[in-house]
Amino acid sequence: MEALTQWQIRCPYCGERFDTSIDCSVEQQEYIEDCYVCCRPILFQVSVYDDNLTVTVKHENEG
Repeated sequence: MEALTQWQIRCPYCGERFDTSIDCSVEQQEYIEDCYVCCRPILFQVSVYDDNLTVTVKHENEG
């Protein structure tokens, strides 16, 4: 798996889809990235296990 992977997500606020880069060199991570459309903060939860990438996006306060 490449260290950086393009991934399409749907903003949990406005519902718009956009592509973002995911760093696959870290097995478990959680971070905030603003939506490119509505600019609201999205909580990203990323895990990489045996070359399987899982990306979950939530409202910032859903934790």
